[in-house]
Amino acid sequence: MSRLKLFLKWICIVCFMGIGLLYFFQNKIIFQPEKLPKNFIYTFDHVFEEFYLETNDSVKLNAIHFKNEAPNGVILYFHGNKGNLARWGRITSFFAQKNYDVIVMDYRTYGKSGGTITETNLYTDAQQFYNYTLKQYPEKDIIVYGRSLGTGIASKIASENQPRNLILETPYYSMEDLVSGWLPIIPIRHLVKYKFPSNKHIKEVRCPITIFHGTADKIVPYSSGLKLYNTTTQLQKNMVTIDGGKHNDLVDHPEYLMHIDTALNKY
Repeated sequence: MSRLKLFLKWICIVCFMGIGLLYFFQNKIIFQPEKLPKNFIYTFDHVFEEFYLETNDSVKLNAIHFKNEAPNGVILYFHGNKGNLARWGRITSFFAQKNYDVIVMDYRTYGKSGGTITETNLYTDAQQFYNYTLKQYPEKDIIVYGRSLGTGIASKIASENQPRNLILETPYYSMEDLVSGWLPIIPIRHLVKYKFPSNKHIKEVRCPITIFHGTADKIVPYSSGLKLYNTTTQLQKNMVTIDGGKHNDLVDHPEYLMHIDTALNKY
């Protein structure tokens, strides 16, 4: 009996230590920025402009604006949790090749962007970029696109504005729900500092919604995206299920290529 008590005691200690580590290091788990020197020169296969926006708290955020002569619209793109614009610029140039202008920002601490990350800052910064886009394009031409981490930000922005449509690639129901799925035996749901409640925001979105998700996604399970899709009562919605699609390879699947043009042009 004494050995059992000792064993249970050590299990409790290990669990509490695990919870503590997860709580204090969740920033490093959720956000994985890669810094760039200020003199780094971007090179892409499409015409673009690099620019900065300064926030109300005097933080400079770096961004790229891909341009076409007569664009079909503009995509305001919120990227995933890893890397910087050197990577995400290459990824989003896919849309520029389809004759869409694209504006993609680096979040605070990513690439050449300064500042520190909070959930509130991410939303405020995203709205500032939406306002920047709105000064140059009619709102009916703005497409809000979120990928992975960025789907929580995109859902929030679409819920508070009236873009042409909202496209979410590999989205999650909420960050609390996602983390609970990763660690089902550890009660960490209420310790997650970053909520990203896409399930709440998407209910307020009034534009058409398209969700792309792969069935083999090991990072954000397909079930999480489907659960989010079933949350919204928006009549103009579509769930594109990509059989065998993983978290970072949807663009390589025929189902994605078959549906993305329709999603971008949907009114």
